[in-house]
Amino acid sequence: MSSVPLPAKASLSQLRARAKELRKAVAKGRPDAVERAQAQLPGADPASFTLRDAQLTIAREHGLASWPELMEKVATELVEGRELHRYFGVELNNETWDLLEEIDETSPVGDQERLLYGAYAACLHWLEAGNEANHARGEHLIARVALRIGRVELGLHHARRCLELVLAHPDQMADWDEPFAREALARALAATGQPSAARAELAIARTLAEQVAGEGDRKVLDEELGKEPWFGLTT
Repeated sequence: MSSVPLPAKASLSQLRARAKELRKAVAKGRPDAVERAQAQLPGADPASFTLRDAQLTIAREHGLASWPELMEKVATELVEGRELHRYFGVELNNETWDLLEEIDETSPVGDQERLLYGAYAACLHWLEAGNEANHARGEHLIARVALRIGRVELGLHHARRCLELVLAHPDQMADWDEPFAREALARALAATGQPSAARAELAIARTLAEQVAGEGDRKVLDEELGKEPWFGLTT
């Protein structure tokens, strides 16, 4: 089957948006979208078509075997050196957050590993291209992923490291970094059977969230604070 050339100046942000659109269209049963999906993934079922399936469909349409291969091709055509690390840091971070809604401890082990390793890879690239704020945000993502897939002790370790970095380098942090760090730590403490300590951290997170200057940032914080899992902790 012939492949479709990548558009000029393609970006993974655009391709990721296309994958999300394809997933929604297949889930709704649109004939053209289902046909596209099944052309690349024979037997694809619209009822269970995931974002990863949509990404793989996009990659194969462009003649590549996997989404990571597509990511590498687009990235290496655009940037080099330190900027390459920054590029992968952004893209892996965004992809991991996207997949976080789909994968949990009941998912296949391979999917859980992909989610966790994606978070670690994002953090590693930011260690090369970013500062302590980027490092802290990477630790936050690893903590959230670990908790999502049932690796609660690992989640607690990275949540504590996230808060440690935030408190040690306040001059490099945004006003929303500490409430996010406290949120992750509260979840991890609840998951490891420490509800009193978890409630204390959550209270601090909520107080700090109210002090965040940007309305959009406050909204994102409120949305995250309202999301499960909270491991039995009343939020």
